[in-house]
Amino acid sequence: MNKISIKEVRLAISLMIVFLAFLPMTAHAIIDGIGGTIAGGTATFNLTATAGTISMGDGTISYIWGYADGNGPVQYPGPTFIVNQGTTVVVNLTNQIPTISGNPAVNTSIVFPGQNVTITGGIPGLMTKEALPGTTVTYTFTASQPGTYTYFSGTQPELQVEMGLIGAIVVRPTLGASCTLPPDPNNIRPSRGYAYCTADGYFDREYLFLLSEIDPLIHKLVEFGQMNLIDNTTRHPTAWFMNGRNFPDTMSMAPASELPSQPYNAMPFMHPGEKVLMRIIGGGRNLHPHHTHGANHVVIARDGKLLSSAGSLNPDLGVSDYTTTSVPGETVDAIWGPWTGARLGWDVYGHVGGEVYPPGCLGAGVAICASYNPADPATFFDPFSNEYCPDHGKPIPVLIPAPSLLTFGPMYGGTPYLGVSGELPPAHVQYNPQAGLSFMWHSHNERELTTNNIFIGGMATMSLVLPYEAIDYNANTCVPINIP
Repeated sequence: MNKISIKEVRLAISLMIVFLAFLPMTAHAIIDGIGGTIAGGTATFNLTATAGTISMGDGTISYIWGYADGNGPVQYPGPTFIVNQGTTVVVNLTNQIPTISGNPAVNTSIVFPGQNVTITGGIPGLMTKEALPGTTVTYTFTASQPGTYTYFSGTQPELQVEMGLIGAIVVRPTLGASCTLPPDPNNIRPSRGYAYCTADGYFDREYLFLLSEIDPLIHKLVEFGQMNLIDNTTRHPTAWFMNGRNFPDTMSMAPASELPSQPYNAMPFMHPGEKVLMRIIGGGRNLHPHHTHGANHVVIARDGKLLSSAGSLNPDLGVSDYTTTSVPGETVDAIWGPWTGARLGWDVYGHVGGEVYPPGCLGAGVAICASYNPADPATFFDPFSNEYCPDHGKPIPVLIPAPSLLTFGPMYGGTPYLGVSGELPPAHVQYNPQAGLSFMWHSHNERELTTNNIFIGGMATMSLVLPYEAIDYNANTCVPINIP
């Protein structure tokens, strides 16, 4: 084990078992959103365009315009609509954007790219029917195709999208014989499903990444009644967001009491071997290179359209990459991973070989990688942990320094091994008590990793690969690590 004894590792696991018993899980593997008021195949959403404020990662506050769910609080971005394919969607938009002395009164509206919309009420605008101050306009469409979509203001979008009038739509597919969910006897994948009714459209976890940016100067000019001084040719964003938050707020709870107008987080959790669906939306006015560490992702669809050749039911034209550029108004569906630790050349769990799953584990009484056959690739992954069996029991090929020689980051669990906690300094800030392996997902544009020039911030989050269970070999017990 190279500088970490088996006794030390197992003692650390025992301590983690005790800690996990009292730890409330804060992950969200199901996208947060609203389903509207459902009646007879129709989902009705009542949105109010109004004003409010958001908190940013550098401690400052910014004035925004945003959408509220009915009479609820304004939020940035707007509520995520989650509907089933074939649902009739009705959106009632009421314009309550306040008029500040010195500013003109503003109309507002919503456009729904990719949808065939009919409109009731409102007055003609440049892109769609608009709501005058204090009035309501109704937009109706049928969510005929599954996928990820967006909505945003079609009135002065160079200003109103900047101010925060944006949101997301998730349309879930009608399931058929080609996309019947496989069994999940251990009930450990609560959000598993399909982005599209194809074999390659399956996911175990799904997360939304609505990427946006703001120029705080424009927001101040609106707030203080000086809209006449806004010059879009000099627009200079200095704050970048995932789901309406800057790093590290992206990793906070969803919702979080300290972020009342920013209810959505952006922290992916997964187990080894699981497929993670990323729903990426270009919600601002700039391009953003979305970069994922740990594994490549395969783009399977854009704007709700599978990347498939003629006659194919699967995204055979999908693109594998580690960075996908988000385009304003465009959506991307991509499958990340699955991450397994395969071919690293060492045992990511820190095993020395011969371990048997204790009682209470998924594979109770079975030796880890018991069925591994070097001549049969079908046996290369342990059926209970997804451990890469050819590396089972191999030591990490480096000397691990003594703890006194290390500097610890908040995502370090105490050892380089998955699910194995270790010694950490007293009062150390610890965001990873389950000893997962963490990978940063962020914008690949360096300046977008700041908030108003404060590093680190901006368009970034941490993903976390967690083991299926914490194993205490001293007590011969298991504690499952479930992701809600």
